[in-house]
Amino acid sequence: MSILKVTDIQSNGTGFNDVVSFKNASGTENGTLCRAWVNFDGQGTVAIRADFNVSSITDNGTGDYTVNFSNSLPDGNYCLVATQGQNGNSNPNYVMTVKEVVNAPGTGGFTLTTNGATGGTADSDGVYVAVFR
Repeated sequence: MSILKVTDIQSNGTGFNDVVSFKNASGTENGTLCRAWVNFDGQGTVAIRADFNVSSITDNGTGDYTVNFSNSLPDGNYCLVATQGQNGNSNPNYVMTVKEVVNAPGTGGFTLTTNGATGGTADSDGVYVAVFR
């Protein structure tokens, strides 16, 4: 086994969708890096704490948010990994659902909801999402 130590890895292509991919010895792709992620506060005025490839969050109402990509993905066939937190809440039984818009997430972003312990939508002070494609 060998170890590769580098500071930067760059794809041979141009444009956001020419991503670095990982392949086995026969050239079959095994995976890619995270295409977008965001950590945001969904209470009051929505605020992005940190992100990669997320231009903005739209607050659509209580516990309902749209995450907008800075660079569109090639299609809606991506995987969303999402969770939420609620600081200082004595009942942390919150769940998150991803809303499907027009049967699939869009190339420019997606909509998700955060729900409270009683099942209804509720704002969350910690929303954490990663997108893989």
